[in-house]
Amino acid sequence: MTTVTNKADNPIAHLSEQDIAEIGEKLDAIRQEVIDSRGDDDANYIRGMIDFQRKLELGSRAVLLFSVLPPAWLIGTAGLSVAKILENMEIGHNVLHGQWDWMRDSKIHSTTWEWDNATPAENWKHSHNQVHHTYTNIIGKDNDLGYGIMRVDEEQKWYPMYLAQPLWNFVNACFFEYGIAAYDLDLGRNLSRPKDKRPESFKRGVKATLAKIRKQATKDYVVHPLLSAPTGSLLPTLAANFVANVVRNLWSHSVIMCGHFPEGVETFELASIPEKESRGAWYLRQMLGSANISGSKLMHIMTGNLSHQIEHHLFPDLPSNRYAEVAPKVRAVFDEYGLTYLSRPLPQQVASAWHKVVRLSFPNGWLETTNAKNLPQQLAALYKIATADKRKRRVMLRLLERKAAEQQELATAA
Repeated sequence: MTTVTNKADNPIAHLSEQDIAEIGEKLDAIRQEVIDSRGDDDANYIRGMIDFQRKLELGSRAVLLFSVLPPAWLIGTAGLSVAKILENMEIGHNVLHGQWDWMRDSKIHSTTWEWDNATPAENWKHSHNQVHHTYTNIIGKDNDLGYGIMRVDEEQKWYPMYLAQPLWNFVNACFFEYGIAAYDLDLGRNLSRPKDKRPESFKRGVKATLAKIRKQATKDYVVHPLLSAPTGSLLPTLAANFVANVVRNLWSHSVIMCGHFPEGVETFELASIPEKESRGAWYLRQMLGSANISGSKLMHIMTGNLSHQIEHHLFPDLPSNRYAEVAPKVRAVFDEYGLTYLSRPLPQQVASAWHKVVRLSFPNGWLETTNAKNLPQQLAALYKIATADKRKRRVMLRLLERKAAEQQELATAA
């Protein structure tokens, strides 16, 4: 059975092997219900989204032809930022997951789609679909867990270099697409090897990534600025493309942080995962290792429906527009088995995730034993939000109820 690291109040201690098997069966049934009902409405959704995104990007770039005028710059930059977010989040990420492969449309298929991102689709599909979604939050196996540059769990040994991890995380957020490209290549590990020991797959990946970066940079920082040159808008258009890319990177990073790193999200030791993990145990790991963002329908679309990160990790191949539909059913499973469905509004999740980044940059217990009044005001606010968590109380009540029931059974048998 899956266990979590460094948890005196193990959130699954009250679950039996039968409970875990039942969780797997219930979630399989939810997934199958969606698969059986996929149809025209879903196909029309993704086609309509792609059409809207392309028109928004084209219109924004047309406005930027006159970006020497401040109103045109603001409108064009805002529109291009939103278009890039939609392309990466609701379209690219989900198409590359194979969520729309069932349509048999060669133009909207995981094997043919190439997205507006520094990392090539094939590299990303391996590191994300195959590695991250298989080994979710397993320390040492899941590269998404801290991106290989941060301390993400109390069990990890602390070194002074981790004091800088809030800065690393901020820089990574600003240039997130390049950070993704680097760890898709497992760059640090491969560069530490002698050149003749580096695998051919790495060499091919580097070549493909450099070609992709060159293509994206040429489009955003050469072609479109030059098209704006006749109106005197070359430099404003260049700046607009840079700002739109940074906005897209900051948004994507924030959404992903909220889904994987807030306080209350569990991490796992590799030794705790059996060689043949059951379906129910795999589901349980996704449930404990993910968090949602509550909000409006527009917010869900702008996150690529990764605001339903729990549902996405449970069912990564289901159409993203169906996650809101299955979320109440998934939450009912959490409640039935005494598990905490971790969901907060975006500002609280971002604050909680950043608090965890800061907290783990120090030796264990530093923030917990420091009077919050002595911390900077913003850090104190993060600490207050992150520690206002009902998980411990709920799990403890569940354990007490189970213990009382066991004692009652023993008394009856006696």
